[in-house]
Amino acid sequence: MDAQVKWRKALEELPATPAKIPSFFFAHGSPVLAFPDDGQTDPMMAYQGPRGSLAAFLRDFGPALLKKYNPKGIVVFSAHWETLGERLVTDYGDNQPLLMDYYGFPPQLYQLKFVSRGDAELSKRVVDLYKEHGYLARTTSKLEPRGEDGRGFQGPGLDHGVFVPFRLMFGEEFTDIPIVQVSIDSSMSPEKNWALGKAVAKLREEGILVLSGGLTAHNLRDRRSFSPTSASEDHKAFDRAIHSAINIADAGQRKKALFDLTQHTGFRASQPREDHFVPLYVAAGAGEGEVRVICDLYGIPTFAFGV
Repeated sequence: MDAQVKWRKALEELPATPAKIPSFFFAHGSPVLAFPDDGQTDPMMAYQGPRGSLAAFLRDFGPALLKKYNPKGIVVFSAHWETLGERLVTDYGDNQPLLMDYYGFPPQLYQLKFVSRGDAELSKRVVDLYKEHGYLARTTSKLEPRGEDGRGFQGPGLDHGVFVPFRLMFGEEFTDIPIVQVSIDSSMSPEKNWALGKAVAKLREEGILVLSGGLTAHNLRDRRSFSPTSASEDHKAFDRAIHSAINIADAGQRKKALFDLTQHTGFRASQPREDHFVPLYVAAGAGEGEVRVICDLYGIPTFAFGV
């Protein structure tokens, strides 16, 4: 079956349950999604660039989520924002800033637009949930830098793991539904990041869409990892192991298998550092229960948890 036909079928078959929205792990890609569309043939660009499978999926994914769930807000976790010992939650109000946390790219990539808004009440709700679960948590405003911007300054903002895919999912201007970003745990512990998701699981019953973005194959020192046409057998074996774990029916056994993935012999070939992988655990923690595979493509899968 054609990949697009397959993921569109999976999206269509998701039950429309706005009273309990699933949480999703999705492939957020990289700035190459927004590269000039000049037909580059590099395997990574061909697969994850503007003409590739990931861009095509994201353009289908966003509208399907809005149609199925009509969410009141979006809470998003990204591989590119991590904090230790304290959860930070954006409270940026209208016209949210963008943190262009990438370096040495073409000038066009520093002119990207994604117009969105936050919501103070939703930000406070997220902070309160974390505090109820014993976490230190607070909001952060436009006045507080959170990282280095490739334009040459320290700045606040939604990072590229959010605004780059969201431009494709929702369009360059998206102000109907507020967006709040939350940091992942920089310990990179599967257990701790699972617990972060579990702490905000109630949001799903409050009309909030919980998204957690990363990549299951992300080795910048070995660019072969980013495309099935160039990936090594270690990369592909790890990818198969992810899907084997996800497809375990029993929730307890599935959780153990997902945790065991960090011990897989191919794990380090695909994840020299765990930052792009642990968002999977956040999504799984937020949506304990049945799992659906929405997109099963190598290195760029999307899973729905708590269906």
